[in-house]
Amino acid sequence: MSDSCFRPALLRSRVAFITGGSSGINKAVARRCVEHGAKVVIVARDAARLEAARTELDSIAPGAALAAAADVRDGAAVEAAARAGFERFGHYDIVIAGAAGNFLGPAEKLSSNAFAAVVDIDLKGTFHTFRACHPHLAPRARLIAISAPQARIPMALQSHACAAKAGIEALVRTLAIEWGGLDGARVNALSPGLVAGTVGAEIFLRAVGEAALVGGQPVPRLATLDEVTDAVLFLAGPTGDYITGQTLTIDGGLTLPTTAGAAIAAAARRALEAPGH
Repeated sequence: MSDSCFRPALLRSRVAFITGGSSGINKAVARRCVEHGAKVVIVARDAARLEAARTELDSIAPGAALAAAADVRDGAAVEAAARAGFERFGHYDIVIAGAAGNFLGPAEKLSSNAFAAVVDIDLKGTFHTFRACHPHLAPRARLIAISAPQARIPMALQSHACAAKAGIEALVRTLAIEWGGLDGARVNALSPGLVAGTVGAEIFLRAVGEAALVGGQPVPRLATLDEVTDAVLFLAGPTGDYITGQTLTIDGGLTLPTTAGAAIAAAARRALEAPGH
């Protein structure tokens, strides 16, 4: 089992539906869920990679994972995957909308299709995932969308991702209201910064290097997969029962106004250290 501060049986008898589950953060989330006793339905486009991920999960707990190939841009396909998982394991206690796509691109050079590609995967994919699972939710289910710092801070060459992630966090707040009273669902977002070992981090690392990426953060390093998956467990377990409509941020302080804050801190320090102070 990966190193975790949560008890081993935290998710025993729970069922999780996870899109983007064949790689990166979402594959790690699926693994952590299985390690803590859950059954999981993992969804992704690439059937071969998806089956490889299912095989890895099967090595931890035989029969605990179902692979359902679907493109999150296709609402009907996600609904079919959600039905298949429900028929296999029962109602969903946890739903992770994690499928995402990204690339660097100047806004003036983005075609309509290029912009839509990220919005369709990230934002529409989140909606399709949550809507498809809604008929199959267990009481007080935990719905978690994977967001990103782009939802709250502008980033050059990221107009598509900024728009998509901001939409995800608005959708989460809306569904927390709609589905909380009627269905008792807790709907939240998780916003990791750059996470080591993921495709998303590699895009930026190749472009500017790690020092430029994290040097200005209060915690100047990349996040680890374990840190992100433990945050999912926090929201999915008993600790998340009174949390809804929120975004849990794990970014080393990336979204803080660090430039202004650092300048003020430096000026204050100089004043305190001045002779006669």
